[in-house]
Amino acid sequence: MRIEQIYTGCLAQGAYYIESEGEALVIDPLRETEPYIRRAEKDGATIKYILETHFHADFVSGHIDLARKTGATIVYGPTAKPGFAAHVASDGEVLRLGAISLEVLHTPGHTLESTCYLLKDESGKDVALFTGDTLFIGDVGRPDLAQKLVTELTQEKLAGLLYDSLHNRILPLSNDIIVYPAHGAGSACGKNMSRETTDTLGHQKLTNYALQPMSREAFIEKVTEGLTPPPAYFPTNVLMNIQGYDSIDQVLDRGTTPLSPAAFEAAANETGAIIIDTRDPDKFVQGFIPNSINIGIDGNFAPWVGALVPDVKQSILLVTDPGREEEVVTRLARVGYDHAIGYLDGGFEAWKTAGRETDRIESISADELAALKKTGNAAPVLDVRKASEYQSEHVVDAENMPLDYINDHLHDLDKKETRYVHCAGGYRSVIFISILKARGYNNLVNVQGGFKAIKQQGDLPVTAYVCPTTLL
Repeated sequence: MRIEQIYTGCLAQGAYYIESEGEALVIDPLRETEPYIRRAEKDGATIKYILETHFHADFVSGHIDLARKTGATIVYGPTAKPGFAAHVASDGEVLRLGAISLEVLHTPGHTLESTCYLLKDESGKDVALFTGDTLFIGDVGRPDLAQKLVTELTQEKLAGLLYDSLHNRILPLSNDIIVYPAHGAGSACGKNMSRETTDTLGHQKLTNYALQPMSREAFIEKVTEGLTPPPAYFPTNVLMNIQGYDSIDQVLDRGTTPLSPAAFEAAANETGAIIIDTRDPDKFVQGFIPNSINIGIDGNFAPWVGALVPDVKQSILLVTDPGREEEVVTRLARVGYDHAIGYLDGGFEAWKTAGRETDRIESISADELAALKKTGNAAPVLDVRKASEYQSEHVVDAENMPLDYINDHLHDLDKKETRYVHCAGGYRSVIFISILKARGYNNLVNVQGGFKAIKQQGDLPVTAYVCPTTLL
């Protein structure tokens, strides 16, 4: 028996490959199918099942394409109603795989169809639990996502179901079982996930806040407090996972169409496509195509596209480092952005060589900002990190305007006013400035190296957020 976690850091997502005696299955695969097919071929195995723990919100699963290419059966837990051929398993059903088996455990709460799969070895001993978004390491799945599609499903109702699932189906299991969740730290599907991606169930019973002894009412309060709004693309991804989508092969063919600078410019003018430049932020600020948006491929690329581009059907033109075009299109497709229509052949250098118009972003070092602050001539500082980061520590008098909610704060900015913009290390601040520059905000200056550089510089005073107290 082989168990392999295939973890994708930029999505904080864990897919799983399991093989026994020439039969294999994949749990919660990503959109691209070839890695799973090649893995089975390496073992000389046939993929028999594709197990889905639920209808995912944060990524588009590769279940449909993988089933089409391998003949494997897609399996969901009870109550699922997929819009394509699949086996909807009953609670307690046993799936055979070579000499081992997996028992279907219906665990509603994160969603109604959420299901865990209990792996039993050749002797029938419980070995591992694939928990999807029901149980994470250090956390449990947030119970507010399904209500975006079914309004009568309040987060309180779902949290109550999650409590029942944990206490009736998971906590009674043996302490030595290995927990394999669908996500780790960085995913928006929970709020307190560990950076560890596996653990024993026994250790989770001791350390996971949501598994400690408490009443159903206390549990509901704990798991629903502090939930931030989910990314806007989540409901659309759920529908794609339920209803189906274009083949990944078609998406790749369309998105990896090379375009000359003239054809690229014509496509931008004629289609209304947005231009996403995926180069490193330090390269982007030195020169870019006017009105393009920088979201660097080497950061949390796909989640930021999902958070900042409201329409997954939006046509997209790409500027990439040469040779990374297919990677970019694949990572867009993972979160449902299937409408990339081509890339700039030769990259930004080809655009410059063709003599076409370029733009740039003004930058300042932390040393320069500190010197300006000392003279009293510095413009206001804008901190675009998350509110939690800002509250932990920030530059004195800096204003917090998180990138996540950029569209909610545009009315707070004066296009004529200069602002020095920073994030943690420079990735998000360039995204922020590029979006606003495309909308006519031309007086935003990037702080190189972000808050990390400011702290290292040491001359700018920083403070922590102090919650106001009420005198009684």
